Parts: sequence; structure tokens; C-alpha cells
Amino acid sequence: MDFFEITPEYNLDIMKSNQTLNTITSDILNLLDPVIKKEMPDLVLVHGDTTTAFSAALCAFYNKITVGHVEAGLRSYDRLSPYPEEMNRRLVGSIAELHFIPTPLCREQLLKENINTGLYITGNTEIDATRYTVKPNYQLLPPLCNLDFTKRILFVTAHRRENLGEPLQNICKALLKLANEFDDIQIVYLVHLNPAVRETVFSILAGHKNIVLTDPVPPVDAHNLIAKSYLILTDSGGIQEDAPALHKPVLVLRRETERPEGVEAGTAKLAGTNTDTIYEMAKNLLNNKEEYTKMAEAKNPYGDGHSSERICEAILHFFGKGEAPADYL
Repeated sequence: MDFFEITPEYNLDIMKSNQTLNTITSDILNLLDPVIKKEMPDLVLVHGDTTTAFSAALCAFYNKITVGHVEAGLRSYDRLSPYPEEMNRRLVGSIAELHFIPTPLCREQLLKENINTGLYITGNTEIDATRYTVKPNYQLLPPLCNLDFTKRILFVTAHRRENLGEPLQNICKALLKLANEFDDIQIVYLVHLNPAVRETVFSILAGHKNIVLTDPVPPVDAHNLIAKSYLILTDSGGIQEDAPALHKPVLVLRRETERPEGVEAGTAKLAGTNTDTIYEMAKNLLNNKEEYTKMAEAKNPYGDGHSSERICEAILHFFGKGEAPADYL
């Protein structure tokens, strides 16, 4: 919000220590309800698959307010992976009347669920954001400004609930093997603030000369670091879209993805959480220039950076104020 100079009129301020999915859901329902009752909007927009998105959609529905879902139709078809995101987005999809869909595949998946009205293929707003955030001469803020860019940067995030414990340990062991073998790389791991993540990551990776562990950074710095990186390893969702938009190969540290378009297009590969598999796949991209170039130059399937305009046009069309936007294909 700072980067885009957005000042919220309301802040529910729900963050607290040791919060759970139950407390997040109940806090949002209880605190958002009076806001909706006061404002009585024509439309509530929710984005993605967070518990915030689901709770806000449910609160709007309880107040008989139309819900629009940005980034609709993504599916892994595993209720527990990613958890709770897969169920969150299914539940939002059943509530929403407007569905702003990143890709044709997402539309097909909604149609299979008998969601067949209010569908607009727009591309993904994540790609829109990179049009504004990534700059050729952007100066990264500390601590990222101290990275050694004479080396190949491996950008890493891994924090999903289903990866906590042994899967995250395996991921870290793979990173350690890479750091030990390749002296011309620098692994930059943006470490989630979840204590369960930090305990594992720092116990295995802290202190290595080729590994930098840092707190999460604002999106503008993350996007520009991705643009300066050589290879991306992540269990995140949105980064699977950022990377191909910036022509960076992605190894997905999960056994499935709700974004299979990247795998099909050749910009991403599923690496899972097996130490040897991650190591071998990353090693191949570090050593095999032809394979690396093939992934880096594959077409980004997630949008052209104009999704937001299509969403605005679709909202106006829904309320009888204009023509339907042409699908992004």
C-alpha cells in the first residue's frame, strides 16, 4: 500500500500472536460486519485464496452484498494442499457472482463446478503489479543492496503449512548441497516470520558464506530481486506468476500446483520436497544453459499486464454500464 500510495479508510488490525485460522475467520467476520453495514457497498471484491478473502466474502454474503472474486478458478484438487487455500478459493467461488479469471483453464474448472455466469477471463493482476514495481535501475533496500550480484542469485521462499517439518528440512538440505557445490551462486532466502519456519531454516542454513537469510521484504523489492535473480525456488503461488513474467525459471517446491499453466508452458517445473530431486533439478539448470534458456524464454501464460482494466470494464458491464471486455487469451 505504501508503494502504490493507498491509504485505507478502515484497518481491522487483527494481527495477534499465536492466531489461528479460527480466530482469523471470526475476527474478520465480527470486525468487517459493521463496516459493511455502514458503507452498504454495491460490490465487495476479494482477491485470491487467503482466509481473509474467504471471511470477507462470507461476511458480504451474510449482508446480501454481491461478491467479485479476483484470481478465480485456480484449483489443485487436493483439499489439504495448499492448506487452507484450496478450500478457501472453492468456498469463495461458490459465494461470488463475478469471477475474474486468470486463464482459460481456470474458466474450464469453474464450469465443471457449474459456475457458469459472471465469468471474465482477465489475466492475473500479479502481472499488472510488476509493470509498476520492476525498474531497470531500481536500488534494492538493505539488506538486499549488499548482495553479491557477481554471483548467480537463487531466490527462495518456502513457508507453506503443508511443508512445515520434514518437507522444509528436506528443502533446506537441498539448498545446503547447492551452496556447498556451487561457489558462483548466492542463495537468498526470504524467511517467513512463522517461528516454525524460522527454527528449521536458521538451524540448517545460517552462517553459510553462500546463503543469505533475511526477513520478508516489500513486494517492490521482492519483484526487483526476482528480476535480478538467475533461478527461483518457491512454494508460493504468486511468485509462480511473477517469475515467468520476468523470464526466470521456477522450481515449485510442492508436489502439485494450482497454476499448472506454467508447467505446461515450460516456465515452471514441479520439484516437490525431496532433497535429491530439488538438488538435481536445480543443478541441471545451473549447468545446462540450453535447458535454462528454454525455460527462461517460455511464454508467460498469466497475463499481459492489463488485467485490472478488464476487471473494471467487467464490473461496469455487470451493472449495465458498458460493454463486456474482450477475454485475455
